[in-house]
Amino acid sequence: MERKKMPSESLSSEFLDAIIEHSFDGIYITDGQANTIKVNRSYLTISGLKKSEVIGYNMRELVGNGTISASGSLMALNQKHPVTIQQEFKTGKRALITSSPIFNSKNEIILVITNVRDITELYRLREESVQWKQEQEKLRQELLHIKSAPDAESLVAVDVKTQKIISMLDRVASLDTTVILLGETGVGKEVFAKYIYQNSPRNGKPFIKVNCGAIPANLVESELFGYEKGAFTGADRNGKMGLFELANTGTIFLDEVGELPLDMQVKLLRVLQEQEFERIGGRKPIKVDVRVLAATNRDLEEMVRQKAFRQDLYYRLMIFPISIPPLRERSGDIVPLADLFIDNLNKKYNFRKYFSPVSIQMMLDYNWPGNIRELRNIIERAVIISNGDEIQPDALHLYPIEERPATRSHVLDPVADLKSAMEELELEYINRAYDIYGNVREAAESLGMTPSTFVRKRKKYSQKKSDG
Repeated sequence: MERKKMPSESLSSEFLDAIIEHSFDGIYITDGQANTIKVNRSYLTISGLKKSEVIGYNMRELVGNGTISASGSLMALNQKHPVTIQQEFKTGKRALITSSPIFNSKNEIILVITNVRDITELYRLREESVQWKQEQEKLRQELLHIKSAPDAESLVAVDVKTQKIISMLDRVASLDTTVILLGETGVGKEVFAKYIYQNSPRNGKPFIKVNCGAIPANLVESELFGYEKGAFTGADRNGKMGLFELANTGTIFLDEVGELPLDMQVKLLRVLQEQEFERIGGRKPIKVDVRVLAATNRDLEEMVRQKAFRQDLYYRLMIFPISIPPLRERSGDIVPLADLFIDNLNKKYNFRKYFSPVSIQMMLDYNWPGNIRELRNIIERAVIISNGDEIQPDALHLYPIEERPATRSHVLDPVADLKSAMEELELEYINRAYDIYGNVREAAESLGMTPSTFVRKRKKYSQKKSDG
């Protein structure tokens, strides 16, 4: 096979060469015609190939003669968008390949940059975890059977932060103290509320959940406290019992309590303080014995300052506040929760679905803005759309293309040569690092630069871009 001659353009600056060469992941770069123009040391280690076997050769030739089994670069050139595949090399190593095309202003592909991540260890860990998962499943079944409420969701508490929360819940569960759960939407506040109820002396008595944000403002009072017959036009002729009466002797969970109108906050305060209220149209106070649990994703302290939430109710609810961290801050729960959800779906639909090692890693890397609720929904969708038993990354849809900073297509300004294109690419990495770390020192360190070099290059390339 005759080696092709390459143009004499300079591929990159000295510093960009160093960044690419010292990347932990393999990097493989071709031009817009699929000619190999650069590979780094990590790629050679993962693939077992020599630089002389690939540099200067066209990717079609390398695939044709079996040097490379499959090419993400060719797929990216054909499909004109980022492509992710899995590949196994002659070294026995397995890798996740992501090839991203880079366009010029004429929408022509001038480069394809391929990131090669060694995932061999993930496969090994997965094989070693089979026995562990069987033991976890046995333990999970035991926990499900000892739960006192048959419709309760299983509570996963593997992460240290979650275990600390459970310890706090255990302390307060046996008391009648009002508890408010604070945290983002989807962190599982209802599940923690059910845990308190199940471990309290009121277990087995009514557990009433109220989504305060879902009740229209003009219906909140009648829903919570009920009404007497003939109380207003359209009222049931027999009257109606409110949710607090339904919860008598048991527990009421006021989810999204920060959404209550101010006039209803006064009535709620009365229930908390005196354990009594009046129905709409009623004259006689109704006594109830109810434990109140509440939850909110709002900043109640700020709402008090803005006079959107009553200060006296705020202090009454804050007797025992518990902050539930978002899922991204308790990563130890991600895989156990995912396993729980997929196990439940497998039983429900008689499937045998399981996650590929890459899918597991993607779930661990993902930020989970929707927390546990998002995790559950994504897994259910993945179970439905995945063709085989192994759920691959594409079925999870965790990274929309437009949000993939490492794989999105690039449209560059007109360039005189490849050096300018690489400088613009380096500027993007520099700016991205600064956005992530928020300071020069850590951003420079992440790119293998000194702070002075980072500042100089950023200023230089930014000036070039503005002048152009």
